[in-house]
Amino acid sequence: MKILLDENLPTKLKYNFGEGFEIFTVKDLGWLGKKNGELLGLATFNGFDIFITIDKNLIHQQSIHKFDLKFIVLLATDNKHQTLQPFIEKIKILLTNPIIPKISEISF
Repeated sequence: MKILLDENLPTKLKYNFGEGFEIFTVKDLGWLGKKNGELLGLATFNGFDIFITIDKNLIHQQSIHKFDLKFIVLLATDNKHQTLQPFIEKIKILLTNPIIPKISEISF
C-alpha cells in the first residue's frame, strides 16, 4: 500500500508508521506548492493508494471521486508532530481493514 502525506503534515510523521508501510511526503517527491487537483492527479498517476491530510476542506473543494485514491482526513487541532503522532495507531488499524472507505475522518 502506497501512502502520500500531504504537505500540511510534518515530514517526520512518516517515520512513526514503522515497517510494512510505503510512506512518502509531498516534499519527498518535490511536489510542494502544487494545487490540490494537480497533486491528487500526480498521486493517482504515480500509483498511490491513500492520501492523508488535515485539510478538512479538500474533500469539498475537489471532485475526489474522479481520483483513484482513498482519503484519510485527520481531525486535529493543529499540524504539530506531537499532536498528530497519536493518530498513527488509528490510521494503521484502518489500513488493516479489507475494505477502506473512500473517505475516512479520524479524530483523537
